Amino acid sequence: MKYESHITQSANSAESIYRVLGNMKNLERVRDRIPQDKIQEMEIEADHIRVKVNGLGQKIGIFIADKEENKVVKYGVENSPVPVTMWIQMKEVAPQDTRIKLTVEADIPFMFRMMIEKKLQSGLDQAADMLAQFPYEEWEKGDVV
Repeated sequence: MKYESHITQSANSAESIYRVLGNMKNLERVRDRIPQDKIQEMEIEADHIRVKVNGLGQKIGIFIADKEENKVVKYGVENSPVPVTMWIQMKEVAPQDTRIKLTVEADIPFMFRMMIEKKLQSGLDQAADMLAQFPYEEWEKGDVV
């Protein structure tokens, strides 16, 4: 099934958004904010993150599967109980005015779909809102941690 967020507006250029979201090494700056009771281990590379989440026993990987400069970053997931692909689309409509939409494609078993669809949609919309408000250009300059 495919789930799409609403379209949000960001006061950043598509280039800045792409440079931050297209390099997973940027997560190093917030590593210390990740709750230690949730994550046991974390490896971060430019195009890959591997985390061991409490309760799962194995590392889950999130990787950049594809990207098109200033337009889209597509992520895949390894070792997930459910096959998942997510992508973030960016469309700059004017300088400092970029629209963002998130899409998640997940093979959720039918019996669970009804239980989590609304929460997944709500979470996707919240993530889109959060991504739209993020100060990408200040982040790139090192002004925001």
